[in-house]
Amino acid sequence: MSDLSHRRRLLVLAICCMSLLIVSLDNTVLNVALPSMRRELHASVAGMQWTIDAYTLVLASLLILMGSTADRIGRRKVFTIGLTVFVLGSLLCSVAPSLGWLIVFRTVQAVGGAMLNPVAMSIITNTFTEPAERARAIGIWGAVAGISMAAGPLIGGVLTDSVGWRSIFWINVPVGLFALALTLRWIPESRAERPRRPDPVGQLLVMALLGSVTYGIIEGPAAGWSSGLILGCGAVAVASLVGLVAYEQRRTEPLIDPRFFRSVPFSGATVMAVSAFSGMAGFLFLNTLYLQDVRGLDALDAGLYMLPMAACTILAAPVAGRLVAARGPRLPLLIAGVAMAVSGLLFAAFSAETSTSLMFTGYVLFGLGFGMVNAPITNTAVSGMPRSQAGVAAAVASTSRQTGSTLGVAVIGAVLAAGMAGGRDFESATGPAWWIITLCGAFVLVVGAVSSGPWAMATAERTARTLEPPHADRAPAGAPPHS
Repeated sequence: MSDLSHRRRLLVLAICCMSLLIVSLDNTVLNVALPSMRRELHASVAGMQWTIDAYTLVLASLLILMGSTADRIGRRKVFTIGLTVFVLGSLLCSVAPSLGWLIVFRTVQAVGGAMLNPVAMSIITNTFTEPAERARAIGIWGAVAGISMAAGPLIGGVLTDSVGWRSIFWINVPVGLFALALTLRWIPESRAERPRRPDPVGQLLVMALLGSVTYGIIEGPAAGWSSGLILGCGAVAVASLVGLVAYEQRRTEPLIDPRFFRSVPFSGATVMAVSAFSGMAGFLFLNTLYLQDVRGLDALDAGLYMLPMAACTILAAPVAGRLVAARGPRLPLLIAGVAMAVSGLLFAAFSAETSTSLMFTGYVLFGLGFGMVNAPITNTAVSGMPRSQAGVAAAVASTSRQTGSTLGVAVIGAVLAAGMAGGRDFESATGPAWWIITLCGAFVLVVGAVSSGPWAMATAERTARTLEPPHADRAPAGAPPHS
């Protein structure tokens, strides 16, 4: 697709960004509606966690499968199916009669969403083949995540206060149908030259691992950490992880190629994605509940309070893309780690939520950090990888993000539930949660520094050479093709 005109490539980017917008917007819109949903559906904190984590868990479980499937049968084909399923799932969520059905329909949405993000990133990677141009495109992609942070709480607040929380799912329908029409008209079909074979055993092991970990963390406070149910979840998680590593090493074409992780930048991007998105998901979850349940704000005002954080993300994301294109990923990663860690520290050590000015300072810093982190993570994950593996590499990066979001809500929600079950008020119960968010930022800082140096980049080059068969075009994803 590198022979497309500049105007056509920009249109392809816009269509792919549209899919990211509705998938990302769905969770940020939902976050601000959680208190209203909890009252109407008579749900617990754990029930609210599941409305978010059912979505992110299924996304994380299926992203790699969908990325490799798109490489094999056609990226546009999988992308169009994903848009259709996502729109259908959104309609079903809007008419859910109970919390249980809402969670079921959220999984339908997630199946469609899993066909969108990694496939869209693979389309972008194969459309923008010049490194600097690709970095700018990924910067725009990252800015869309910021737009969802800005628009989500505001749109969710307006709709929840005026029409009701069910209307938050309606906005996906016109955007999804418009993106579908544009996809059929303008995005060309593409496939990997050497598509990978299906790996159903590996896929089931990934689902068992993520599902058991998430279920155990969310249900632990209520069931008891030493209960048979939670210990059983731990046993399933350990067995799944051991089985996955052992099984994938023996396969010629594994679901998750262990050789990817010989690249220090790729491994670092995976760890940073989990850390950054855990911090982001936990940050939104805590602040949404705090602003409405403790400060007594309505949904709209809560969305407006979080606007400085979202605005900083929108402004920082394209800057991060340009910095990656001009100077590499190191500087934006260091800025991101420092900003996110300092923001978490303001809440953990200085109770920033008790002072409006200090709270807004924390919001601005977190928005700056999160805006800076997405472009270098995405760029690092696909840089150095051969274009034949673009779908899988992009899917692993997307899986890391969704796994982080899932764990963030699960862990932070479990810490909050345990604290409040012990008789503490909301503010004191969130203290340990804020320290966890601070550590997430510190992880980004340390891993970003280690994984972006010359030695780390050399490992990425060696890894790319081992991933292509003899006589294949070794041009890495994002690199210009041989002339």
